[in-house]
Parts: sequence; structure tokens; C-alpha cells
Amino acid sequence: MAKIARLSGCSDCINLEFVERERTPCRPMKLGIRLHLAGLSLSDTVRGLEEFGVGRSRKAVHDWVDKADLQPTNGASPDHVALDQTVVRLNGRQFWLYATLDPQTNGFFHVRLFTTTTTALAQRFLGELREKHDVENAVFLVDHAQHLATALQRTGLRFRPERYGNRNAVERIFREVKQRTSSFSNSFSHVDPTTAETWLQASAV
Repeated sequence: MAKIARLSGCSDCINLEFVERERTPCRPMKLGIRLHLAGLSLSDTVRGLEEFGVGRSRKAVHDWVDKADLQPTNGASPDHVALDQTVVRLNGRQFWLYATLDPQTNGFFHVRLFTTTTTALAQRFLGELREKHDVENAVFLVDHAQHLATALQRTGLRFRPERYGNRNAVERIFREVKQRTSSFSNSFSHVDPTTAETWLQASAV
């Protein structure tokens, strides 16, 4: 039921300007993108499209998601921002996923994938976040990761350590992301980190 609920959003956020000579109509393309990002593997997405008489390959669906270049929307002015990081594995290598979310809506503000975790990278991530959203007056909810607190201090942003309460949202979302990347590893088979990051940002949308 949860996966069905994630499909209830509007498809208008999916921009298909990248389409040139694509032989698949726009509506099935948008459906394929949404099915894959909602939790179906590439193979299951292909089978789902076949139910509508659309026969495309796993690579075609992968390319749709990649070329659609979906990004979390800009211009928010939140009161609170949940900030966290987690480890994801791509082709046997370890990467760090940084993300900020709205604890009220579970919506992502910004998502990035880094090869390691340092205070300098956390500051870089926060700098990118500030370019996209007005977070100067927001209170950042963080766990007890010292480098995140240090990065917030150095960038002059307010924060509050919190393990539960409003931070439950980010923990739930990260569990889902880790399950998604683990269950459907074919999404990341033999891809570079940039492609994986594009998929994660699209999934955030």
C-alpha cells in the first residue's frame, strides 16, 4: 500500500524535453519512470509496461530516469530541516549519501553522494543547500555526528541534536533508500557514482 501511495503524485514534475526520436508515448514513459522510482526493479517495471502494450528494455527505462534529470525543487523556506547521512554500496564500493528533508512532509530538500564523510564535505553540502533554499532561519535537526555539528557551526546555521521526534522522518526515509539500493542492485550495476547520484536525486523527487 505504501508503494501505491507514492505513485499518487502529479506526473507534471517529470520533464520529457530530452525526448527527441523516442518511440514510446509520453504517458507510458512517465509511468515507467514513476514505477521504477516507486520501488519496482527495472525488470518489474518493464513487465508492468507490457501490461499496457508497451515493450521496452531495462536499459530504455534506466535511460528515461537518467535523462529526465529530476531534482528536488528549489525555493523552500523551512522552519526545521532534518540532516543526516548514511552509507550505500555501489558495485562493492562504499559511498556516503547526504540528505536534508522536511520533517513535516518527508520531502527532500537536497541529496548528494560522496566517496567519504568529512566536515569539509558536510560544509560543501550545506553550501549547496543554501543556494537552493532559504535555510538561514531554520533549525537543523541532527543526530550526534560531531562533524555535522561542526559543519553547521562553521556555516553559522542553527541546529539541535535530536535522536527521535521530528528526526524519525529522516531515519525512515534512509531505511527505505538503503532497502531500495540493496533490493534492486541492478539499478546500480556497473554504473559510475554520478549516475547513481542522478537516480537518488530522481528518487527524492
